[in-house]
Amino acid sequence: MERKYYTSLPDGETTEHQLTLAISATKCLEFKPLPGFNSNLDNLQHYRAQQEIDCDEVYPGIYIGDGTTARNKEYLKMLGITHLLNAAEGRRCGFVNTDSNYYRDTPIKYLGLTVMDLPSINISKYFDVAANFIDEAISTGGKVFVHCLQGVSRSATCVLAYLMIKKNMLAVDAMYLVRTNRDVHPNNGFLRQLAQLDNHLRRQRLSH
Repeated sequence: MERKYYTSLPDGETTEHQLTLAISATKCLEFKPLPGFNSNLDNLQHYRAQQEIDCDEVYPGIYIGDGTTARNKEYLKMLGITHLLNAAEGRRCGFVNTDSNYYRDTPIKYLGLTVMDLPSINISKYFDVAANFIDEAISTGGKVFVHCLQGVSRSATCVLAYLMIKKNMLAVDAMYLVRTNRDVHPNNGFLRQLAQLDNHLRRQRLSH
């Protein structure tokens, strides 16, 4: 490997601690209307439908939500979702039991990743495949719904990796952006892997 890969970064290494500070320093908007709903419409059925939805647009065309919302095909259709990334595919506790077969009666393109929400899990091995999938949706004018069980850790980590890999955003900036729109909180192990990705990408840019 070339020596310049080990070049020290001008602003120092990105660390898990810096990303933790970015989380604590960023507050979500207190009130955000749910995507896809008309906030001016005032009727009981409309209100009840919103109670079952947990979804936020965190970047143009990218939505993060929970597993229950991911199963709501009518809502996904209303949003115009073209791609769906399940970062918690599986049947066990803590997972969301959907697959491509679940969406076979929709035009939605599906990608499932089997990731446990534990600091010891290597989620970084999925960074490129997740980023490419999200990028396919955005670059073709589509919309992507990214979810795990609660839409807080695994799904957020995938979206952050996309912003860093495909949009050249620094990890701290990506965290600020996403957290302004949704109260995400990747676990410490995922934060450490995002910091490592940030350092790797920054060194790549220095070498070019």
